[in-house]
Amino acid sequence: MIAQSDRIERQSGIAMWRQIADAIRAGLAGPLVDADGKLPPEKALAERFGVNRHTVRAAIRALAHEGAVESHQGRGTFVRRKPRLTYPIGQRTRFSEGLEGQASDRGAELIAQRRESATASVARALDITTGTPVICLESVGLADGVPVSRATSWFDAGRFGAIADVFARSRSVTRALAQLGVTDYVRAWTRIEARHGATGDLDHLRLSPGAIVLVAEAVNADLDGRPVQYAITRFAADRVSLQVGGD
Repeated sequence: MIAQSDRIERQSGIAMWRQIADAIRAGLAGPLVDADGKLPPEKALAERFGVNRHTVRAAIRALAHEGAVESHQGRGTFVRRKPRLTYPIGQRTRFSEGLEGQASDRGAELIAQRRESATASVARALDITTGTPVICLESVGLADGVPVSRATSWFDAGRFGAIADVFARSRSVTRALAQLGVTDYVRAWTRIEARHGATGDLDHLRLSPGAIVLVAEAVNADLDGRPVQYAITRFAADRVSLQVGGD
């Protein structure tokens, strides 16, 4: 008998293996696994979801690729017992400081940069005129070599024209802004949502299709209240939890 919560929507446009991977992922911390963290056999999962074993196998391969489970020959498939990193979202959110004590090597790598004209949404966030030149940086946040976040950040090119080079050397927005004259800044606002990762996010975060990312859209401002950075950061949900609170 298939439980209502385990039903697979065959006409939804979402691949069945992806739906099953999502369902298994959601149950990894609950009754789906036993006390040792072992998943039911493929046959039992196939019966549970009303699909064939090949579809279940594809779902488990995807979960193994993103590091959520691991298979052991002759023993079965087990949840990987990795504690999530806790990333605080507060008035003075900083990537390296936020993960202090949880990872020994913390930093960001610049993966792309471009100069562009500010769209209406970017201009509104940075309090500039639409069409004003901005610097857009694409970066990946790493904790002990594991990618945990991917960020797209915009800066006013008139004020921070050299930020790409400084950021690439320092591996830190905080240090880059300090070198460019902003020694302190605060979070003006943050908006958080969860969604399936886009292709670029999956590639850079080493996630499988269907993986969930936590998206934090935010503006940082200097102590005079002038915006210095508008950023959209995607966190791998199985590796990071976001903790919202004051500093």
